[in-house]
Amino acid sequence: MRVLVTGGAGFVGSNLVTHLQDQGHDVVVLDDLSAGARPAWWKRRAGPRCIEGNVEDERAARSAVKGADAVVHLAARPGVADSVARPGLDFRANVLGTFTVLDAARRAGVSRFVLASSGAVLAGATPPLREDMAPAPRSPYGASKLYGEGIVAASGVFGMTGLSLRFANVYGPNCAHKKSAIALFLRRVLAGQPITVYGTGRQTRDFLYVDDVARAIDRAIAARSPGVYHLGTGVETSVNELVRAVERAAGTKVAVRREAARAGDAARSFVDLSAARRRLRWEPRVSLDDGLGRTLEWLRSSPGVAR
Repeated sequence: MRVLVTGGAGFVGSNLVTHLQDQGHDVVVLDDLSAGARPAWWKRRAGPRCIEGNVEDERAARSAVKGADAVVHLAARPGVADSVARPGLDFRANVLGTFTVLDAARRAGVSRFVLASSGAVLAGATPPLREDMAPAPRSPYGASKLYGEGIVAASGVFGMTGLSLRFANVYGPNCAHKKSAIALFLRRVLAGQPITVYGTGRQTRDFLYVDDVARAIDRAIAARSPGVYHLGTGVETSVNELVRAVERAAGTKVAVRREAARAGDAARSFVDLSAARRRLRWEPRVSLDDGLGRTLEWLRSSPGVAR
C-alpha cells in the first residue's frame, strides 16, 4: 500500500516509517519538523518521500495524500500539561489539523484512515480502560483526541474505513526530543542528573514499547472494519515502580526530586486490550524491563542526544 504518515519524522512516526518500509509499503511523510526531530532518512533518496508542511495547511495536506491508499495521522501537539497551558495551540494542531488531513483524504478517495488517539479521552474513568466506557476527558488534549475519534468514526459516510488507536504511554528509540516520563528519566540518568516525580509517584500508567505500536498500526491499515482500540500492555505500573525499573536498566541508583502534582493528570491508567487482541489479532511483545534496556542502549549509542 501507499501510506501517508503525518508526523512521520517524530518519535512514533520515525519508528513506524521504518517498520512500514520493512513490510514493503510505499511511505510518504508529512511533517513540519516542529518537534525538533529529523530522522537520518529525511530528504534522502533511499528513504520515504518527505514533505515539509503543516497538517493545518490545506495545500500541504492535499499534496501529501495524492495517491495514498491509507493515512496514519500521528501529527499532534502531545501532552496534557502543555494543552492546559496553551489550549489554543492544542486546538489548532489536534482539532483543526485532524479535520484538514481527513478532509484531504476524503477528497483524494483514501480508503483507510488511522488516528493516533489516547487514553486521555478517558482520564476520568476507572481503569482498566475499555472501548465501551463513556468518554471522560480532563484536559484540552483529551478533548481534542475525542473530537478526532468522532470525525474518524463519521468518515464511513465518505466510504473510508476509520480506526482510532488509543495509545498508552509509548516509549522507545528516537525519543531524544520527547518530554514523556521514560524519555526524560533515561536522559537525566545518563547525564547524572536527578529525575522529577510529580505528586506522590503512586499514580499509574501503562507503558508500551514503540515497536509494538508500529505492529498494531500495520494491522490497523489492513483492517476491513472501523473501530476504536486501546493499545497497551494491560500492566499497571506506578511512577515509583518506573523509577526502580530505570535503576535496574541503568545499573545505578537514581536521585529523585519531587514536585507538586500537575493539573489534568489521571491518578490511574492502564488498559484492557481484549478488543485489540480479538479483532486486530495484536498483542504487545516487549516487556518494560526489556524495552527500557533497548531504549537506554539507543540513547547511549546516539551522538548528540540532548541530556
